[in-house]
Order: sequence, then structure tokens, then C-alpha cells
Amino acid sequence: MIARRIWRSHRFLRPFSSSSVCAPPLLAPYHSQWFASPKSRPFLVPSLSGDPVEEFQPLCEVQSDKATIEITSRFKGKVALISHAPGDIIKVGETLVKLAVEDANDALQVSSDTPENVEPICSKPKLDSLVGALSTPAVRTLAKDLGIDINLVIGSGKDGRVLKEDVLQFSGQKQNVTDSAPSDNPFIRGDSVSTNYEDQIVPLRGFNRAMVKTMTMATKVPHFHFVEEINCDALVKLKHFFKDHNTDSTVKHTFLPTLIKSLSMALTKYPYVNGCFNEESLEIILKGSHNIGVAMATEHGLVVPNIKNVQSLSLLEITREMSRLQHLATNNKLSPEDVTGGTITLSNIGAIGGKFGSPLLNLPEVAIIALGRIEKVPKFKEDGSVYPASTMMVNIAADHRVLDGATVARFCCQWKEYIEKPELLMLQMR
Repeated sequence: MIARRIWRSHRFLRPFSSSSVCAPPLLAPYHSQWFASPKSRPFLVPSLSGDPVEEFQPLCEVQSDKATIEITSRFKGKVALISHAPGDIIKVGETLVKLAVEDANDALQVSSDTPENVEPICSKPKLDSLVGALSTPAVRTLAKDLGIDINLVIGSGKDGRVLKEDVLQFSGQKQNVTDSAPSDNPFIRGDSVSTNYEDQIVPLRGFNRAMVKTMTMATKVPHFHFVEEINCDALVKLKHFFKDHNTDSTVKHTFLPTLIKSLSMALTKYPYVNGCFNEESLEIILKGSHNIGVAMATEHGLVVPNIKNVQSLSLLEITREMSRLQHLATNNKLSPEDVTGGTITLSNIGAIGGKFGSPLLNLPEVAIIALGRIEKVPKFKEDGSVYPASTMMVNIAADHRVLDGATVARFCCQWKEYIEKPELLMLQMR
């Protein structure tokens, strides 16, 4: 079963009249690709039972190894019960939220469209019996972890709401979480730093969990690597020229767009590098579009969005699309379309550091390229004189079931020529 994750929010909604019936429970939607993520956006529905919800209001976000989507409410009503706490994994078909709605006819009409194994909740329920103690899902989770019945805790918050401090006090523990104000920082106050060497279990979710599966699959594929050094003097000059003549403040020129465009030009001459392998039918599919992926390390995990149809885009269009994808990746807003359909991947490890790496395939693609950092090194001319040169190491990992060493070597030499002599790139660019 595929999982979902829900999170809290601090969004306020306008008041709503008391409810008379309870809607069928909102179920986790089925989609074979969705996973949970620990760093998805917060739970969008009010985090407290009894709070109002508008029809079509976003309730929560679910994240997969591919993207993030919103789930909206089909009803206008009040939150009767939040079935899971923030951070929980919810299997497909399980109830996310139960809503108390205003119109019984609406509830019955919608309940007829629910799965057969889901029974509508009885009409005219008592909201208090559904809700129990007023508290946030996070507090309920804390109470559960401490083995405390939250209904036995006397709340000190508004309307008797049970707070985190109430649960900790009830369990006889002291709250260990302090404010992040500078005055409370033990390093600033000069207090001795407590040492805690206990092991910590970190569950893998979302992109990280997907990476485990994809990389495990990739290790079963016979790889080989081809390493080459590329002179980037012309690339550096071209980047500086673009920056000096940039009239759009929203555009930031980097090396990647030119590398991506030149890669597409090389793929035109070596289409097998832009293919994928079908194990069941033992067929090689040569992709018509050059959908070049760029690996991006975000706080949500590693994600690889791709630029569609690079062969038809200009350098400026590639630059703008790169900026859009980076913005979405940073905010965990990539759509399924942004991260599917890739045909080859670039991993720019040089932006972080390192001369070169040995990447693993991003299946079902048959090639991935790791880019090292561009650095200035001394080089020798034929007459023995020394001159400075900006160089970059590239490492191409290829699927040996589809590609052989000679093909990858010729492809890399063609790509290298376009990078070192961008005049040839401009000459053949469409």
C-alpha cells in the first residue's frame, strides 16, 4: 500500500454554524506513485476538531517521490475528527478527516459515490462524542507516545484545550524544548552543554524513501564509467558575456544552460544515449524528446526535475526554465509533470565541491553525467610553455546493456567539442 502524510497549519477560517449530520469520511486517494514526506507543507485544514471548513478548501498536502498535491474538501462543515497526527503514514483508503456537515441531503448524495466498503456515518451525531479532548494532533501523538489517555488530562488552554505542557506535566516530565531566543542559547549564556549520545531512529519518507528504491534497482544494472576533462575557457567567457549584457534582472546566467543545450546537440548525433531499456521485451526505446533532468539537493531530499524538449529551446528559455524548476524544488512544489519523462540526467556536484563523482543511473534512463567543479589549472602548450586553463571533469555512467564504451566515448568527444568551441554550437543550433 502506498502511504500519505498530513501536517498541521495555523490558518484561520471564518465561523460556521453548528452541524446536523456527519459526512462520509474523507479517504486517502489512490495513486500508485504517492509516498509520504516528513517535510511536506503543513496540514491545511484547521488543526483543531470543531473548526470550520469550507467546500473545496484545501485540507492537506500529500507528497510522493515525484511531486506534491493538495486534497480539497467536498463539503462545507466542521472538523469532527482528525484521524491521524502530523507525521503519520496513512495507507491508501484510510480515513484522513471526518467532517460534520450542514445538509443531510448533501451528505447522503456524496456517500453514494464512496467505495462499497466505506459506510456513511450516522446522521445527527454528537460532536463532542466524536471529538473528545480538544488538542492538536501533535499533542495527541505526544500523549500516545507517553502512554497517556488524553481525555484524562485537564487542559489549561482556551476552552479547556490540552496543551503540550499539560501532557508533560501530567506524565511527570519536564518540558525540554526551549525558545530559540538568543538569551536562551546555552552557548551565549556560557552554560555547560549537555551531551546526549543516544541513538536516533530517522524514518525515511518521500524523496529519501524513493531514492532507496531507485538506487537499489540501479545497482542491479551493469554500469560502466567514462571520465573526460573538458576545457571550459570558452564557456567561462560566454557566461561572463551573458552576465555583462543581461537586461533582465530576473534571469541569472550560469554554466548549466549552455552545458544542457550542448548536451542536447550531442544527443542528436547519438540518439542511443537518449534512450531507455525495456527489460521485459528486450527493446531499446529511442526517445524523440530531449528531456534533460538536473539533480537538485533540497531540504526535502534529492529530486530530479527535467527540462522538456531542450532540442527546441533557446539558451535563454533553458535558463528561465531552470530558474522555475529550482524555485519549485526549493518550495517542494514540483508537479508530476516536472519530474517525470526524463531521458538523461546531469548531476552538478561541482556546485557543492569535488572534481568528479561516480553516479548511479536514474532508471529507466541509460546515462547520467556527473559534472565536477570548474577550476583553473596550469596546462602546457606544444612548445612547453605554461598557460592557465579552466577545466572540468565529467563522469558519464552508462547502462552497458544498451551502450558500449566506444559509443559513449564518441558521444562525450562530440559534447566536449561543442563546449570548447561554442561557435560550432551556434552554427548548428536551431
